[in-house]
Amino acid sequence: MNYKVRFPNNSIQKRLEKVLSKIHKSLQSEIIEAIEHLANDPRPFGRTPFKKLRPPVQFYQLTAQYRIRIENYRVLYDIDDKKKIVWVLALRKRSETTYK
Repeated sequence: MNYKVRFPNNSIQKRLEKVLSKIHKSLQSEIIEAIEHLANDPRPFGRTPFKKLRPPVQFYQLTAQYRIRIENYRVLYDIDDKKKIVWVLALRKRSETTYK
C-alpha cells in the first residue's frame, strides 16, 4: 500500500518546519514519525487517532479531509488514492482556530 508523503509546495513545508522548531525535541520526533507512518497507513486506526474531517477544511486552495492527533498537535492532510500520495497540509497546535 506504500504511499508517498508530500507537501503541496515549499511554503507549507517551511511552515511545518517552523512549527516543529518551536516544539520539544521528543515531541518533534514523535510528530515526524507519525507523518512518515502515513506512507504505510494513511488511514490509521489504533495507536494514532485518525479522523475524517466533516466538513473538510480548506488550506491554501487545498482541502484537508483527514487529521491525526499527536498530543496537543494535529496534522491535517489529504489522500490521493489514485496517485498514492498523502498531502500534508498543516501542523497545528490544537485550539479554537486549528480548523480555520
